[in-house]
Amino acid sequence: MHPMTSRLEQPRLLAFDTSTERLAVAVVAGRQQWCALEDGGPRSSQRVLPLAFELMASAGIEPSTLDAVAFGRGPGAFTGLRTACSVAQGLALGLRRPVLPIDCLALVAEEARARHDVKSLWVTMDARMDEVYAGEYMWRGETWHAVVEPALWTLPALNARWQAAPPVELAGSALAVFGERLAAGTARRLPEIGEGRAEALARLARGAWARGEGIDAADALPLYLRDKVALTTAERAAAAAA
Repeated sequence: MHPMTSRLEQPRLLAFDTSTERLAVAVVAGRQQWCALEDGGPRSSQRVLPLAFELMASAGIEPSTLDAVAFGRGPGAFTGLRTACSVAQGLALGLRRPVLPIDCLALVAEEARARHDVKSLWVTMDARMDEVYAGEYMWRGETWHAVVEPALWTLPALNARWQAAPPVELAGSALAVFGERLAAGTARRLPEIGEGRAEALARLARGAWARGEGIDAADALPLYLRDKVALTTAERAAAAAA
């Protein structure tokens, strides 16, 4: 087998996601993968690198032999996205390797596919402040395609969208947070497990590498869907009164 072909099919990748309250890290070596999931949130910035190096040691991989660094680009928590992007850039620039930005809603879709064999669904993640990160995804050609790109939705706007075109399958943290306030009609609401997030990350990173989606580390950016990250005191009081 040609060396370049071998490397494309048997990559060595480091991937991590800090967009939610769980820290997911994965190391890929060909068809093998080493995955870890632990509490993240504010701890993610302190734990992501130690956990990454622990997994690489378990896999017997030196950082210098990595082919690329993958990171969850968003949407998600502002601080988490900034952490993942900056750590990926720092590692990739130091190693002179490309980065692989991973859609964080597609991570939920991929876990749902592995657990429930779904091929088309809406992913809805709690965005706080009574809003939702949501997008519609379809599995086609061995990858997830965004039919409706990830966006920040108010509940009335998303419900109106679904009234016009009812969803069939739903997944994501917003289902538990908002319950029946998400008017999804007869759509099947898939339970959010989250324990397979690191494995889903590994699969998406491997697929992104195979499709040649690596970019220069200097060009990596988080996917911020909102500029405002907290309600004002008056807005919180109004929401509480409502």
